[in-house]
Amino acid sequence: MISKSRLLPAVSGALLALLLTGGGSPLRLGAKDKLPTVSSDDPTLRLFSLLDSKMGGKLDDFCLLADTFADPQNPTQTQQHVLRIEYDKTHAFGKLRIYVRTIDQLTPEQLKTYNTKEIYDFAETDSEKFTKTDPGSFGRPGDVYFQPTTPGGPLGTATVTDEVQSRYERYVTQFILPALEKKAAGAAGS
Repeated sequence: MISKSRLLPAVSGALLALLLTGGGSPLRLGAKDKLPTVSSDDPTLRLFSLLDSKMGGKLDDFCLLADTFADPQNPTQTQQHVLRIEYDKTHAFGKLRIYVRTIDQLTPEQLKTYNTKEIYDFAETDSEKFTKTDPGSFGRPGDVYFQPTTPGGPLGTATVTDEVQSRYERYVTQFILPALEKKAAGAAGS
């Protein structure tokens, strides 16, 4: 008869061996699952490629003015988004971060007086934030969207909707890529 004290190590050893060999299960211990392939015209892939090839895979505090829109509380008042972009290809998570702030539309005099970083800092609070890890549509594993938890409050994680995906893609294609392409062309010409 086998005693309980002798049975425990034998069972533990068998379970450990079963786990290490995969035990015939289709879930094997191994390499990370590959993400589906991404089209070569994917905006994020194009952005990552540009940042890797022309900016050395790193971008800190790049700010730019984006779209203008009517203030939801006062439709006669025009507001504008200011974006801050950070990128680091060495990060396993959150390689790209896009911070969005909202300001009243600036006058031509203000645009001459302040640079975009000063304008971004003047806004003080973020309206939303996109964190992107891998190329592809926004909302894939490793992507996180933040919005204020209360009006004017701190940011908290939020669900990625079709509207959020659309805004992300618009910011990248209409504002970020053209500004960085212009910056890269200017750097190449100097």
